Amino acid sequence: MSNTVKAIRIDAVGGPGQMRLVDVPVGAPGPGELRIRHHACGINYIDVYHRNGMYPLPLPAGIGMEGAGVVEAIGAGVEHLAVGDRVAYAGQPPGSYSQARVMPAKTVVQLPDAIDFETGAAMMLKGLTVQYLLRQTLPQAGLERGDFVLWHAAAGGVGLIACQWAKALGLQLIGTAGSDEKCALARAHGAAHTINYRSEDFVARVREITGGAGVKVVYDSVGKDTFERSLDCLRPFGLLASYGSASGPAAPLNIGLLAAKGSLYVTRPTLFTHIATRERTQAMADDLFAIVQSGAVKIPVERRYALADAAQAHEDLEARLTVGCSVLIP
Repeated sequence: MSNTVKAIRIDAVGGPGQMRLVDVPVGAPGPGELRIRHHACGINYIDVYHRNGMYPLPLPAGIGMEGAGVVEAIGAGVEHLAVGDRVAYAGQPPGSYSQARVMPAKTVVQLPDAIDFETGAAMMLKGLTVQYLLRQTLPQAGLERGDFVLWHAAAGGVGLIACQWAKALGLQLIGTAGSDEKCALARAHGAAHTINYRSEDFVARVREITGGAGVKVVYDSVGKDTFERSLDCLRPFGLLASYGSASGPAAPLNIGLLAAKGSLYVTRPTLFTHIATRERTQAMADDLFAIVQSGAVKIPVERRYALADAAQAHEDLEARLTVGCSVLIP
């Protein structure tokens, strides 16, 4: 059985104009797979990295790493889901910018009835990213209530979830953003302190806020523009978790700097290592769903685009015109 659906594809890397809306066949799922009919598709900065070649894909390729919808068919060996289930996912391979797709079932989880499809599509990659960072990517001494953490890009989709979750954990999140308006948005979502990096020296402000001590951990998705100066924000034995490269890849690290700046730790974690098995994916999703359903974390879906307007969505994302989460409606 084969259906034809609309999907975004790229034949070459480059700007948003490389994305084309085309008809693609979608067949029956094989062993360990399912077919999902999307109701909403999440938009994330990793999609830009795939499109522009920073994270190379075999071409031609689909784009998009998260979505939510209804299971249309399941392959042999899939036991945790059934046809008709409401589901959501963040996972490989790319291809969520589509009306429907066949994909591995291991990273697809049942979506609670209390969470709508747009929220589900917007929350999975970003929410699971915050989960593995705040709950699993921890400094040597761990994190306790009252501890300071620094979060770059605090007004983005990941950042606004992090502000809320950190507050729920009793952490004092210091968020950086590129305007006073974005700083205010981060504070409204739970950031204890904010820094406008365009008008303030974020290293000096972090030292001021923490009484000179520095933070236990910096969560940095910006990369080149912030990486080395983030090290200067850490207390001795602190951790820099570099999980993205929005401004470009960070320069090669002189490991001697870690000794000179206080026996520091640096890690480059990825979500996909953390969700490599169905069991880990389910446990992380359960944690995310619980905090969202508690009301402590709200998922702000600020922009909605038609699937055909995916290029405009990328233009807005790269121009930093977006706050919170955006989704495609297929």
